[in-house]
Amino acid sequence: MREMVIRFAIGGAIVATFALLGDLFKPKSFAGVFAAAPSIALTTLALAASRSGLSYAALEARSMIVGAIALVAYTTAVSWRLGRRGDRPRVVAAKCAWLWFAIAGTGWAIWLRVA
Repeated sequence: MREMVIRFAIGGAIVATFALLGDLFKPKSFAGVFAAAPSIALTTLALAASRSGLSYAALEARSMIVGAIALVAYTTAVSWRLGRRGDRPRVVAAKCAWLWFAIAGTGWAIWLRVA
């Protein structure tokens, strides 16, 4: 029980630190990136490492990297198409979703699949 309380305290401290960093940056829409995703990712990795071991945490970290690469490619494509063509955002987002899935699937097949 004591060990679980310590884990949650460490996770809470990490989340609070990133939330504090998020409050320091402007605009708030940009600051939200610091408040949510990194703190949750680090907390997840810390809990995975302590509960399931370092090899499992390494797999989780690689999965997060592949997902981040796919997200960057997707958001870049959406931004580029919105700037070039001026289409409706919903239509562009839906049309570019294949890119995210293709990169994430390829990353899984190459780097993450466990034989």
